[in-house]
Amino acid sequence: MSAANSENQLYFSPHEMMAEAEKFALSKAKKTSGMILSLAIMAGAFIGLAFLFYITVTTGSDNTGWGLSRLAGGIAFSMGLILIVICGGELFTSSVLSSISWANKQISFGKMLSIWGKVYVGNFLGAMFLLLLVSAAGMYQLDHGQWGLNALNIAQHKLHHTPIQAFSLGVLCNLLVCLAIWLTFSSANAMTKAAMTVLPVAMFVSSGFEHCVANMFMVPLGIVIHHFAPDSFWQQIGVTASQYADLNITRFITANLIPVTLGNIVGGAVLVGLTNWSIYRRPYLKEAQITTITETTPIQSVKETTMKNSIIVKDMMNTQPITLNAEMPIALAIDALVDNHLTAAPVVDIQGRLVGMFSAHDVMVDLWCQDYLPNEEQKVVDLMTRDVIAIDANDSLVDVTEFLCIDKEQLFPTTNMGIATRFNALSVEERAKSMKVSKPHVLPVLENGQFVGMLARNDVLAALRPIYGERLAVVNEQQEQELARA
Repeated sequence: MSAANSENQLYFSPHEMMAEAEKFALSKAKKTSGMILSLAIMAGAFIGLAFLFYITVTTGSDNTGWGLSRLAGGIAFSMGLILIVICGGELFTSSVLSSISWANKQISFGKMLSIWGKVYVGNFLGAMFLLLLVSAAGMYQLDHGQWGLNALNIAQHKLHHTPIQAFSLGVLCNLLVCLAIWLTFSSANAMTKAAMTVLPVAMFVSSGFEHCVANMFMVPLGIVIHHFAPDSFWQQIGVTASQYADLNITRFITANLIPVTLGNIVGGAVLVGLTNWSIYRRPYLKEAQITTITETTPIQSVKETTMKNSIIVKDMMNTQPITLNAEMPIALAIDALVDNHLTAAPVVDIQGRLVGMFSAHDVMVDLWCQDYLPNEEQKVVDLMTRDVIAIDANDSLVDVTEFLCIDKEQLFPTTNMGIATRFNALSVEERAKSMKVSKPHVLPVLENGQFVGMLARNDVLAALRPIYGERLAVVNEQQEQELARA
């Protein structure tokens, strides 16, 4: 599905939603560390703002039904995810969907964890920045201190779960958050995306499920109020600070943040990301995107006709080429290229399917981008090219030769209607010899869609050699003298 179709389409089917999810997951790996951190800080602040909205809506609702009050608060909280979806923030609980890219072998496990770590830190920084502003504003004193009392009760409640309860509530929470994100993949319309997030978020908030990023703001808010609120605040709300003595950083991390974070990972990465991946994508490395060479125009000469019919790729190719595995470390892959005097090698999976090409060019580009300080954990899958030009085992020698050395769009620049787009005084032969054609030096060979071998330019040259006649025996001067004496 092209980008243009994606933008114009109003609704995507579940299978198409999976394709949108793959784009969403892979986009996270393409962002720089600075961009990820900045967007994560924004997202942490957005979720904190949503919790402020929740506290405000639910404060003073004692006379309202318990469920209705929490429903109203949940709908208010959905503002946080709407801001993230529309403004493009990086939220940890949705970033775990990058497990899809890992499952597709598009990123390594280490790269995936690196993305999660950067987003997690950024979300925390964003939450702390908002906490600083809220504390300085003295918002806990709203409604004669009832706003602060509500915040204290919410924060304290979160620390009274058992580890298994906190973990399970974390799983349920991110199941709904990632389902909300998944629903946004069904449409390209911003208003539709925003509306899709409301009910799943309202459910997880109103039901008391646990969200690690929301807790990064909510529980520290309670801790700050407990430690820094003046005596007048406690007198105003009619409770003592000692009633909230369990609000401390150590208890927050051990009783809530760690188990909830682990639960969020399972709920999002496994129950939503990998589950949908296993349904809509076959559970192995995706085949390379194959571009085959085009047929040449019919040929006329007797010699060319004979060549076309008698010599095909199957007769020239290397049927036992050096192949690489996608999970092979980069260092071992480079050794394989160097030891076998190769510039590129095919990457195949355990079924022998072609999944990409790994070349010296890929290595050099990556080294340049990394300032010649490579990531030692990188594997072939991280650098290989997936968009591969391949040839068929039954392609003719003439077709392959023309593909490698002639670009007909340059040689005969015309429109689809056959109208010349550029005039050139040079002859066809002169244009052909002067053109610059960039084609691979080695090509994978497929037969009925299966990888069967490799064809190098030297293989083509060897097949063309008989055109020049029989090979002559070259005799050096010493051999001539020996023959003369004989």
